[in-house]
Parts: sequence; structure tokens; C-alpha cells
Amino acid sequence: MARIKLGMVGGGNDAFIGGVHRIASRIDDRYELVAGALSSTPEKSRASGEALGLPRVYDDYKTMAIREARRKDGIDAVAIVTPNHVHYAAAREFLKRGIHVICDKSLTSTLSDAKKLVKAVEASDALFILTHNYTGYPMVRQAQAMVAAGDIGKIRVVQVEYPQDWLTRQEDFKQAEWRTDPARSGAGGSTGDIGTHAHNLARFITGLEVESLAADLDAFVPGRQVDDNGHVMLRFTGGAKGMLWCSQVAPGNENALRIRVYGDKGGIEWAQEDPNYLWFTPFGEPKRLITRNGAGAGDAAARLSRIPPGHPEGYLEGFANIYSEAAEAITAAQDGKSAAPEVVYPDIYDGLRGVEFVDACVRSSKRNGAWVTL
Repeated sequence: MARIKLGMVGGGNDAFIGGVHRIASRIDDRYELVAGALSSTPEKSRASGEALGLPRVYDDYKTMAIREARRKDGIDAVAIVTPNHVHYAAAREFLKRGIHVICDKSLTSTLSDAKKLVKAVEASDALFILTHNYTGYPMVRQAQAMVAAGDIGKIRVVQVEYPQDWLTRQEDFKQAEWRTDPARSGAGGSTGDIGTHAHNLARFITGLEVESLAADLDAFVPGRQVDDNGHVMLRFTGGAKGMLWCSQVAPGNENALRIRVYGDKGGIEWAQEDPNYLWFTPFGEPKRLITRNGAGAGDAAARLSRIPPGHPEGYLEGFANIYSEAAEAITAAQDGKSAAPEVVYPDIYDGLRGVEFVDACVRSSKRNGAWVTL
């Protein structure tokens, strides 16, 4: 099977997420990274390209899009791993030239840009994949399948949280510098950075949409311009209720994404820091542990698992699963076909829902926690 020729925008030498995307693209050997515009300055882009041994390095993403589209051996897809405020403009340049886009979340820094990007995707023949990587974990797919099969019955309550502690104090390092700048990250801080992951995970597992919410956002660190903690009450389609907590000022928490979903027949529970396990409790029966590739795990989880049970898979493999799902879809599109029904990945509309969530949280909090619709 021929590898997909991949380009990258952003993700230079000192960018954490660029390295994650490069590793994820290589795990299943479906991509070959051949081009990049890797930094905001030509000098840094060239230095990063040389360090990575890329055949083609560009000074900016627009030049890259134009030249790659003209080449017979040009890229098939581009990974956009810049700060949020660049996503729309960069993605638009590749989409209008028919180059598939794999974009890091959040979709954009503003709701206006998100809506414009939706139109750009709809006007293009190219695919758009958003890397909400937690949807690529096998036991998240297991949870989704069980909910869809009615194993927990009609959903009543959804509890989801994502606490971290790395922004507890005002630190001077690059990751914090852009993520706490509303001009680059958007109006939401913790809500945009990790709250969107929690919101997306709740939607993905339950199949429900958030209809309205009431949010109480805080910037606890003096001088911080975006929220670093958020408490959000949720009302879902179908009548389910929920709560979402996101925080980057919770000492003792690293990446503690966790979800619990309760229906009239039972409940399920999954935690990202222990990702190979899913707890399932039918009402009135003992709590059951389902393990990745173990007894009780179904086809949805198995197709994304690489190794036997008991061998941990996690963050990088979850990212790789999104890349491999994207590869299936891109290959099918190149053959003039649709991907198989089991191929699932977050798309442009998932990205739009995430930006709408952040926008609603900010609007609600400014109105002293009033209920607002998405």
C-alpha cells in the first residue's frame, strides 16, 4: 500500500504537539512526511526542516500550498499543528487546492473563523480531519458501542472532567505563552484547550448534543486573560443532564480526563490515565471491568488495538488511530470511494461544535452563569 505524502504546517523543533503528530503518523506506516512550513519565521522553519531531514521546506504555508499543489509528487494531505488562530487561514489555502487537511484542535480561535472554515470544507473536494485524539482510544470506542447498543439504557446523567495543574502559577514557557493569549488561543483558556476535549468525548460516547449550558469561568492566576478553571452545567438532547469541569490550576492532576455516563439500566466509567480499562455496572449487579482486547471487549475496540491485553496502549496510539482512520478515508477518496462505515474520525462539524461550546461558556459566564443555547 502506497504511503500518503504528508506535509506539516507548524510543529518545529521546539513544539511539543508537532512531535506527537509526526510519531502518530508513523506508527502504522501509512504516511511519509515530505514537506513543511514548520515555524513562523523562515529561519526557524529551515532549521527545523533540516533537523527532520525533510526534502522540501517552505518559508510560509501559502507558498507551500501553492507549490505542492503544482507538483506531480506533491503532498496528499497536510497536518496543521499551529496555535489556534492560524488554523483557518492555513487550512483554507490547502482545502481550496484539493489537499486533505488533518488539523489539531481547537478548530479555530473564533466562532466566526470556525463558520468560515466549515464553508471552505464544504466547498472543497478534500477531507477535513480534526485530531480529538481521545476518540481514538479503543475503550472509548467500546464505550460508544455499548451506549449505542442500549447496554446502559436511556441516558440520564453525564459527568465529565479534565483537570490539570501545569498552569497553577504564571510560568514563562512557550506552551503557556500562546495558550493563555486570547489573540492566539481564543476567548477560552482551559475551556478551549481541554474543555473542548471533555465536551467532545461526552458527545462522542453518548451520541447526544449539548443544547444549552450554564458556565462559571475563572482566571485564578492574577493577570491571566483567559479562564484557567471552568464549571459548566449541561443540558443534552433527549433530556439528559450533565456537568463538565475543566481546570489547569488543580495541583495533583496531570491529564485526568474522566467520564461517567449513567442510564436507566446501568453506568460506564472511563479514565484517560488508565485508558485500557472500562468499568460497566448493570443496575443491581456487580461492577464489571472490561479490558482492552480482553474478555467482553467488542469489535469496535479490537479494530483499533495493536497488541494483546495487559500491554498498555495510550496517548500516542490514540493519536495514531485517528491518523490511520484518516488514512483509510483519504485512500478511499483517492480511489473515488467512501470509507467503510466503521472508519470514524472527528470532522469539521465536531470542530464547530467545540468552538460553539467555548463561545457559549464565555457568554454564559459573562452573564453570571445564565443558561445560554449553543
